[in-house]
Amino acid sequence: MPRFRLTIEYDGSAYVGWQRQENGHSVQSAVEKAILALTREPVLIRGAGRTDSGVHAKGQVAHADLSRSWKPETLRNALNAYLGQSGEQVSIIEAAEVSDEFDARFSALRRHYLYRIISRPSPLALEAKRAWWVSRKLDHEAMHEAAQILVGHHDFTTFRSTHCQANSPFRTLDRLDVTRDGELIEIRATAQSFLHNQIRSFAGTLKLVGDGKWAPDDVRAALDARDRKACGPVAPPDGLYFMKVDY
Repeated sequence: MPRFRLTIEYDGSAYVGWQRQENGHSVQSAVEKAILALTREPVLIRGAGRTDSGVHAKGQVAHADLSRSWKPETLRNALNAYLGQSGEQVSIIEAAEVSDEFDARFSALRRHYLYRIISRPSPLALEAKRAWWVSRKLDHEAMHEAAQILVGHHDFTTFRSTHCQANSPFRTLDRLDVTRDGELIEIRATAQSFLHNQIRSFAGTLKLVGDGKWAPDDVRAALDARDRKACGPVAPPDGLYFMKVDY
């Protein structure tokens, strides 16, 4: 049974998240319906990461086991045709046949995320639901300094959702950089895996530093507290993008 790796882009605004759920339409179910329409067989796919409602992706990866082999470009184009006809905000960027040993989730070495903040007085029109609008100017250099406190292997209890299902709060954060280009502030995070709401918790906390309400030492104190109540506000999902997976 051939296994295919799918690289997927989507606008998460209209979905309840990546994972199939009973309370609404998910990205996973959209892709599975496209596969069903093409192959006439129900197929369950596994994604590299579970994104929440409103979170976008440029490089989500999933794998699917199909009953017969396909030319990758034919599979990609056929799935995109169905997704487009169905009005889905989902696109298959690439399809590739892989070995049975490949697993979109468990074979991942590193995951890369981007969080976008637009810092300006005027509300967003074109970028609405594509970034977090902050009306005040933020000090991105102070945000970057504070972000480096979080890099490394830590107990991230403070920065994970109380609903997080991970067995351990310990994670190794390889990168957390904050840069500015005009009114756009970008937070880029890399790790093998992340906890539920971890990056949005980082973004909301670092925004307090950019506002001047917190100093970098306050971020260190929040990390050391190992207490969810010590976290800053969780940033909205609009600005978060699942960018890429390394295998």
